Amino acid sequence: MYIKDLLSKKRPTVSLELFPPKKGDTLEKSYEVISKSVALKPDFISVTYGAGGSNNKNTLEMADYIIKEGAVPLVHLTCVGVNEEMIISELTQQKKIGVKNILALRGDLKDGIPIPEDAKFRFASDLVEEILDFGGFCVGGACYAEGHIESANLDEDIENLKKKVDAGCSFLTTQMFFDNSVLYKFLYKIREAGITIPVLAGIMPVTNGKQIKRILELSGASLPPRFKNIVDKFGHDRNAMEQAGVAYATEQIIDLIANGVNGVHIYTMNKPDIAEGILNNLSYIIEV
Repeated sequence: MYIKDLLSKKRPTVSLELFPPKKGDTLEKSYEVISKSVALKPDFISVTYGAGGSNNKNTLEMADYIIKEGAVPLVHLTCVGVNEEMIISELTQQKKIGVKNILALRGDLKDGIPIPEDAKFRFASDLVEEILDFGGFCVGGACYAEGHIESANLDEDIENLKKKVDAGCSFLTTQMFFDNSVLYKFLYKIREAGITIPVLAGIMPVTNGKQIKRILELSGASLPPRFKNIVDKFGHDRNAMEQAGVAYATEQIIDLIANGVNGVHIYTMNKPDIAEGILNNLSYIIEV
């Protein structure tokens, strides 16, 4: 099923994000995570992609397993540092196993080195066009409620986002944020800019106080005082922080759905038990 068709049903959707096994882990462990995640009955499950294709084989293996488990995969694909032949090869493999949905991403710059001016793929919008020319896929894109860390300001970032949408994205997924008012302001601004496709709200349940610094560095997200107080109070205690993180993420999602945001994307960090805790708290709410 195409994700754009899922989102057209005008009901709250919940999706989960997983990543391929890291060094030292096995695909068997990832399969176990997938099975537990599928059992939660999300609308779809996305699988991240290593920079420069470093994890593409594992990503495809996981997508294939998700399909076999009866769920819908959304496969991430990055284009930084790759050529057209590599992209075509990847798309061919994805289509062969039955993937129908791709999240098109530029990817992180290697060591901060700019992409050459004559590169085939300089921006995610270039990748979106390539995928649509190939055919057979629903394409989504990423967005940043507080602006991409490489953009001068949010207005500039929205201008670039508009180019990606005009290239053919069917939906957007936000980077994580911890203050819903930030998302509401962002949605207002992009609608003003003519971006009307569905936007999925990216929610990260923080269950480890030590991970928050890294999260903020990667995402550029700000930390509201209310959430900072939670991390300061419970961050040293794993069980307490896990409980508080699930509660905070649950409250965010309830508020989002109550305010008309119909798509929620949970960054699970490969912890289906955390996702389960959140979804148990939403068992009636996501049916409304």
